Amino acid sequence: MRVIANPQNPFESRHRELLEPPSQVKLEVYEDETRDILSRNESPDLPFRWSLNPYRGCFHACAYCYARPSHEYWGFGSGTDFDSKIVVKPDAPALLRDVFHKPSWRGDLIVFSGNTDCYQPVEATYGLTRGCLEVCAEFRNPVGIITKAALIIRDLELLKRLHTEAWLQVYFSIPFADDETARKVEPQAPSTTKRLETMRALSEAGISTAISIAPVIPGLNEDDIPELLVRARQAGARSATYVLLRLSGNVETVFLERMASAFPDRIKKMTNRIREVRGGKLSDSGFFTRHHGQGTYWQVIEQLFELGRRKASFPAEDHRPIPNTFRRPGPEQTRLFQAEAP
Repeated sequence: MRVIANPQNPFESRHRELLEPPSQVKLEVYEDETRDILSRNESPDLPFRWSLNPYRGCFHACAYCYARPSHEYWGFGSGTDFDSKIVVKPDAPALLRDVFHKPSWRGDLIVFSGNTDCYQPVEATYGLTRGCLEVCAEFRNPVGIITKAALIIRDLELLKRLHTEAWLQVYFSIPFADDETARKVEPQAPSTTKRLETMRALSEAGISTAISIAPVIPGLNEDDIPELLVRARQAGARSATYVLLRLSGNVETVFLERMASAFPDRIKKMTNRIREVRGGKLSDSGFFTRHHGQGTYWQVIEQLFELGRRKASFPAEDHRPIPNTFRRPGPEQTRLFQAEAP
């Protein structure tokens, strides 16, 4: 029997198959000479237009990551390649500065980690996320961040500046209440406990934080929702959201293979529940339906979240528009910097 670590890349005529279970993968880093740093979102069911991803691939190795198929565009696999072959964009801060100097840029919200985690481990070495956030702070551009990583604490002072002078919200992706379960599904990501500690630290610094229970995996983690909401609220989260599991492309192959290995006694229940909320399918890529389910069991999950949100005493959703704080540093500010220089 052969174990396929990477499902066949539909853009490549050849693929590799392992004849035995794969060994611990070794991180490989590649540099990307891209000249465009912002990705324009054309999806009508997402609340932002622009996202920034300093890295391709993600060492966190979450089995469910919807970004896995994007690695196939570069000739890699969506399985262990996605987890271990990380592409970095070394010119990201300079490219973002160029964007901000264009007359056409009006200061729209930029979401970091629209694809892969901007604070994954290689950020500790490359500092590309920090560099881009420094540019955003200089130009006072509003920022949203989605992350699982405790490394974000390193940039606490910079985040406080963005919060004070522009606009900032940090979403922590936390789908499991139990550290042991989380480790099986997100093997190289920080524990749930560590993420909540990090959320508390940012909240106590005055930064707006939120929890994203994403993905909800029917048959595995829906019962965690009430506890996660209580713990996130205790850690200072001001809002909460949730998203149903998506299994587009080869994500389905990677996810089912890894879940069958990690939860052999639950995999049948999981697939049955997923099909139940997806109208008999394992996935739905349609706009406005891909993030939510259907049917009686999905209604139970919705009610579980809403009841948990109220019991945890989350404040009412703030629907005020994000303020336009963007401004380009002018000659007057430049002279000020020069005067302060030693």
